Amino acid sequence: MEKIILFLPLISAFISGFFGKIIGNKLSELITCLFVIISTILSIIIFYEVLFNGYTDNILIFKWISSGELNVNWSIYIDSISSVMLVVVTLISSIVHVYSIGYMEKDPHKPRFMSYLSLFTFAMLTLVTSDNFLQLFFGWEAVGLCSYFLIGFWYKKNTANNAAIKAFIVNRVGDFGFALGIFLIFYLCDTVNYSEVFDLISKIDNKNLIFLGISFNAVDLICILLFIGAMGKSAQFFLHTWLPDAMEGPTPVSALIHAATMVTAGVFLIVRCSHIYEYSELALSLITVVGMLTALFAATVALVQDDIKKIIAYSTCSQLGYMFFATGVGAYNVAMFHLFTHAFFKALLFLGAGSVIHSFQDEQNINKMGGVLKNLPYTYFLMLIGTLALTGFPLLSGYYSKDAIIEFAYLKNSALGYSAATIGIFTALLTSIYSWRLIFKTFHGNYKNNNISQSSMHESPLIMLLPLFVLALGSIFAGFFFKDIFISQSTSTTFWMDSIKFLEPLSKEHPPFWFVYLTPFLVVISIPISFLLFVKYKNITNYIVEINQPIYNFFKNKWYFDELYNFIFVRPSMSIGNFLWKKIDIEIIDRFGPDGISDLIKKLSSKAVKFQSGYIYQYAFIMLLGFSIILTILIID
Repeated sequence: MEKIILFLPLISAFISGFFGKIIGNKLSELITCLFVIISTILSIIIFYEVLFNGYTDNILIFKWISSGELNVNWSIYIDSISSVMLVVVTLISSIVHVYSIGYMEKDPHKPRFMSYLSLFTFAMLTLVTSDNFLQLFFGWEAVGLCSYFLIGFWYKKNTANNAAIKAFIVNRVGDFGFALGIFLIFYLCDTVNYSEVFDLISKIDNKNLIFLGISFNAVDLICILLFIGAMGKSAQFFLHTWLPDAMEGPTPVSALIHAATMVTAGVFLIVRCSHIYEYSELALSLITVVGMLTALFAATVALVQDDIKKIIAYSTCSQLGYMFFATGVGAYNVAMFHLFTHAFFKALLFLGAGSVIHSFQDEQNINKMGGVLKNLPYTYFLMLIGTLALTGFPLLSGYYSKDAIIEFAYLKNSALGYSAATIGIFTALLTSIYSWRLIFKTFHGNYKNNNISQSSMHESPLIMLLPLFVLALGSIFAGFFFKDIFISQSTSTTFWMDSIKFLEPLSKEHPPFWFVYLTPFLVVISIPISFLLFVKYKNITNYIVEINQPIYNFFKNKWYFDELYNFIFVRPSMSIGNFLWKKIDIEIIDRFGPDGISDLIKKLSSKAVKFQSGYIYQYAFIMLLGFSIILTILIID
């Protein structure tokens, strides 16, 4: 069963990718969707077995590498963490596959697109079912490659190509740190298998190493290097710049990669390595700080963006920040709970945005929308559910998972924990404001698009709306039904078993009454405030922007990170590249190398041609001259 889950997406990717033109669009869509749906059903069965029967297994596919001390297998490792990720990856992937049938209907390269989606699914499944760091790294790099393919799918658009390259390069920065972490693990433990590394980690806790001239505790250094990899893949502060640009890809790509699967790989890595991170207070503190900064940064930027997909992208970045500072305060299970619920409502919002963009004929600026509530009633209702879940409205999925993160941060009873909780509450307020700004400016108020008549607006086809309905059900009920399983003090330990390690158990206390209800109160009160600001009294919003223009520009320009990186890295690199190209390559290597030699031969040949005059006495003279030269050489020798 596990092998079928893993390899069906790979088989469908192969069929659609290499034989798509032969079998046609319809059959390519049918095969890829059917195979991924089968994987989803089997993944749910696996999750059921893990949940109720405590099922775990490590299935050997083949022996991969055996060299000296290094012995690595290709395996399918099933435990609580991987079973949750299997459901998330396959379910969201199958929904995106079905949705893409309608969204990509007019695209001439649908088989290639469906093949990329299935290949990405296989890569992600390889990542989450690995039992060693090397297989994990293979899946890690494979999803990065597939994201490059998908983001740059419309390769004739320069913006799509640039976004794909940017995502690839920024992720390479993080992956370099990740690779160093794996090398260090093998250097210290002589193995890269999870179980063996986790057993040995307590024995190397007191070792120190010199890295970049600084003395580090060995476990601290391992954790920091692994976290750098997680920062890149999960778009955390400093390595986040690729995520909003990646919206240049088709909307189903945004939902699959940037809402529920690839960007959560970093969170998965930290949770999977909780056995290591529990021994590094320094790394956990660093993760908490970076998570807090990411949550706050992305929320402030989302407040002023106008591109509907970029608003949701920054929201993803912000929610990932929540997940990271949850792991930073030791609440690994709560981070996985938010990862699980977030997959539903964020994919719902992305695909809902795709439905809006589809209706507006590829328009993405929310300032050119408005007043289409009656034209797109189903899309509006479904996106409303996603928005309520994202903001943490009481009794929806986000309410249970996000509030749990804030509460556990508070219960950490440390300065860092209180800071994380405070940032979490403030970010929740910002999240609610920018989420309702998107809804109100998109669906309410006056119709503002001058290029498309409002009468021509219509709902998306049923093939696009049905996946939204499934995600809406998850956005409503996933939090309520799974909260006890994931985070309850009494039942979560039974479910997670040894897959998550706690050196210090999470607090069993309850936050004060006022603290528990503060976040829901702010979330609810922000709805009428947002309506007044963005629909009823827009002049107040404009006035607020005018008197805070520097802050507005700071947020609008994404804290000037792109400009800063352009100044520090891009321009110097281009200057060095231009110097090496023009001065070294052209003026030295080419001039005295191939170009110089070819010019010399050309000149000599042009001179030699003159001897071919047709006169016998000139030929005789040349022969005599050559004979004299040969004779002179022989005499000298």
